[in-house]
Amino acid sequence: MIDDIDRKVIGLIQGDLPLHERPFAELADRAGLPEEAFLERIRSLKERGVIRRFGATLRHQEAGFNSNAMVAWLVPEDRIEAVGEAMAGFREVTHCYHRRPQRDWKYNLYTMIHGDSREECRRIAGRMARETGVEEYALLFSEREFKKTSMSYF
Repeated sequence: MIDDIDRKVIGLIQGDLPLHERPFAELADRAGLPEEAFLERIRSLKERGVIRRFGATLRHQEAGFNSNAMVAWLVPEDRIEAVGEAMAGFREVTHCYHRRPQRDWKYNLYTMIHGDSREECRRIAGRMARETGVEEYALLFSEREFKKTSMSYF
């Protein structure tokens, strides 16, 4: 069960975090709570399964990146864990997902990478391939962004 304070906390964290040195202190102040109590509420919501995950969305253009690409990788299933962990560790990677191949699409691991240009994204993917030993991949460049919003519950 969630109470009124939980609802207030969820309402504050479901949108953009404030551009502030201590964003949770700012949100805690809005909620009328000390920062540690606010953070403890978030931890409690997570532990109780009310919040399953807490993520951030990178608006790559606003962060100074001019290009991004979803890279689809063909990774042997027995190496998925190790390769996924390694690829998630690259600083240029903001997302890393394992998915089952579908019909004519054989790729099973996906990373979103960001760079200053398409050529830089290609170089990043090449470096990731060399460092992980995964040779087969495809770059899918973003052409246009239609929507990027967070869920809104309260």
